[in-house]
Amino acid sequence: MIGVSTYLESGARWGVWELEAALLPAGYPRLVRRAGGLAAMLPPDDPLHAADVVARLDGLVIAGGPDVEPVRYGAEREPRTGPPARERDAWELALIDAALAAGVPLLGICRGMQLLNVALGGTLVQHIDGHAEQVGVFGGHTVKPVPGSLYGGVVPEEAFVPTYHHQAVDRLGEGLVPSAYAADGTIEALELPSRPGWVLGVQWHPEMGDDVRVMRALVEAATPN
Repeated sequence: MIGVSTYLESGARWGVWELEAALLPAGYPRLVRRAGGLAAMLPPDDPLHAADVVARLDGLVIAGGPDVEPVRYGAEREPRTGPPARERDAWELALIDAALAAGVPLLGICRGMQLLNVALGGTLVQHIDGHAEQVGVFGGHTVKPVPGSLYGGVVPEEAFVPTYHHQAVDRLGEGLVPSAYAADGTIEALELPSRPGWVLGVQWHPEMGDDVRVMRALVEAATPN
């Protein structure tokens, strides 16, 4: 059972309805299923419930989404940073803390990787060029694994990955180390070797591609022996 965090959006429309809705791009549950897991949606909730929720999961995915509010890493908002998603920030930070405390395997995707870095005291660059070439359209580029890293053990070769982000990791959070880079030096994957358990963040969007290896590694780490 792999929990995946979601959006909570007002004004979602389907059929005759226009209501608040918990939303998750279908690529996430499809990727979990292709990797051998079962996905459970985790819409924003009271952060006090996060530990109880994580206790019912075998693994956790923090999904992509809006920019992390800069106050979370001690910065002022820059003009190109998107509007805050405070409820989601609070919920997902609580999920990350609970997963790390319980040793539940954790995968952060795009925003999820950035939020993992923030949760451990790191900071973000609020805008970079070249990783989101067209609004609303996924691009792609090559990432190079760090030899001997967790990610490098899963994907040992350079890989072309689907990407869409305009922010990036700046100062690393406590215990985090890079495990892949883009050609321009942007950190594209992070891991946490200083703690027990399986923890990985990737800056790209594996749910938009055909390579299931990262998600399969999470599912395998989450599978009870």
